[in-house]
Amino acid sequence: MASGQLSLRSMVFGGGAVLMLMPAIIAGTFYTGALQRRAETLLVERLKARGELSADQLGRRLNQLWQEVSALSKIIDVDDLAKSRDSLNLISQLDTRYSWIGVADVEGTVLTASRGMLEGQSVAERPWFRRGLRGPTAVDVHQAQMLAKLMPASAEPYHFIDMAAPIQKSNAVIGVVGAHLDWRWVVDSLNNLQAPGIDLLLLSRDRTVLYGPANLIDKPLDIGAAQAANRVTLAVLDERWPDGKDYVTVVVPTVSSGDLPGFGWSLLVRQNLDEALATTRELVRTFWLMLGAGATVALALLFLGSHWITTPLRRLASSSEAIVADGEQTIPYVETRYAEAARLSHALVRLQSRILRR
Repeated sequence: MASGQLSLRSMVFGGGAVLMLMPAIIAGTFYTGALQRRAETLLVERLKARGELSADQLGRRLNQLWQEVSALSKIIDVDDLAKSRDSLNLISQLDTRYSWIGVADVEGTVLTASRGMLEGQSVAERPWFRRGLRGPTAVDVHQAQMLAKLMPASAEPYHFIDMAAPIQKSNAVIGVVGAHLDWRWVVDSLNNLQAPGIDLLLLSRDRTVLYGPANLIDKPLDIGAAQAANRVTLAVLDERWPDGKDYVTVVVPTVSSGDLPGFGWSLLVRQNLDEALATTRELVRTFWLMLGAGATVALALLFLGSHWITTPLRRLASSSEAIVADGEQTIPYVETRYAEAARLSHALVRLQSRILRR
């Protein structure tokens, strides 16, 4: 064999390995890529569905309360305060989500209220009253101030969201009906909407976390998902959060339903990317391990096959070289492994016979 030339065994082994492995690697790459993209698509669709469902359910529950407050503003009778107090007491007893319901005149003095709380006191500076004079309103969560002194002692400070609507008579505003809703009810509602491995975060208008993981509550959120809140119809982002982990985040820009005045809330639904795709990534790793193991076995068999194919040729080449060097050498090995080697072996025998006859 000339120096620098490849052996047939090397060409058979190398060529077979390329022809066998390249299609498998290319197909495997396309398959695993498509698998991961599909897993990511399903993840996003699942988070979108949960985000929209959670925002819709919370909005519907709030809207139900809003409809009650709005209806109350149309039927409350400021001329019969005793009857009005009985009605407010009954509502607050039947629905514990109301911590306080009251009616104030246009000057801001509470005329009547559930359990008589704050009656005779001025709420003229409270946002719900000032905005309620102008029209139906909803006020974001805040810590109790005046009402806290009248509430039962609690280890945690009381927080409320407010709803208010003007009371009109002959097309003139004669007062405002307001309701304080216990924030713990909102928290319980969101807790019931949680799912394992998926976090719900409720953001205020100024991107402060109202509900979510304990380490983020009452803190402003400056990541891209928070920046996208209140700006888009629906957004999906893959980004790193302050805890150093990567999350897929779906932004639901509004939490509202029907005629409910908006609180300016946005809902974020996030899931840890590594945890969400762990099963898919394990499946991909298993696929490549199995493909690698199969390729190793195939290469070993290919190596043995190339050795099996080239052995007769090596023996015949040695016999040919011996005939050239000395025509009286022993008869070449009779090859029968495959037809081409057998033909070449018989030809060498006949060639040696002619040389000897000469």
